[in-house]
Amino acid sequence: MFGLFGGKPRTKLGKFLDARGISQEWLVKESKVSRNTISQIASNRDYSPTLPTIKKIMGALKKVDPDAKADDFFDVG
Repeated sequence: MFGLFGGKPRTKLGKFLDARGISQEWLVKESKVSRNTISQIASNRDYSPTLPTIKKIMGALKKVDPDAKADDFFDVG
């Protein structure tokens, strides 16, 4: 259920947030995407967000990393 050493499983987005010390709560507020959806996207590799949700998240992430691209985190296209 959890990662290899008992930690939370993390997706590419979850690892990005962790590496930069960004809280999921910050992303919730900046993107205006629900807490539950952000949690799913950060920890569930099988979760597929909608394109409008991806756009909201990317708008927030670009405030931290202007070079971030959606395909860095999501399987788009």
